[in-house]
Amino acid sequence: MTDYNQELDARGLNCPLPILRAKKSISQLASGEVLRIVATDPGSVKDFESFCSQTGHELLDSTEADGTFVFAIKKQ
Repeated sequence: MTDYNQELDARGLNCPLPILRAKKSISQLASGEVLRIVATDPGSVKDFESFCSQTGHELLDSTEADGTFVFAIKKQ
């Protein structure tokens, strides 16, 4: 897993809350820093792919294990 500067626990939250909380967390990071997000919503996979393509942030990593999804997003 990628090194990260901040972590967001979005387990138990459904769309659109993981994206909204990630957007708020990323806004607090400096350019080039990495946010790690842990979520349980299966829709979050496509949501974070779309979020990154629309905002210009880089999706560094996306993994799933036992219904838990982990993402690493680098702020543009």
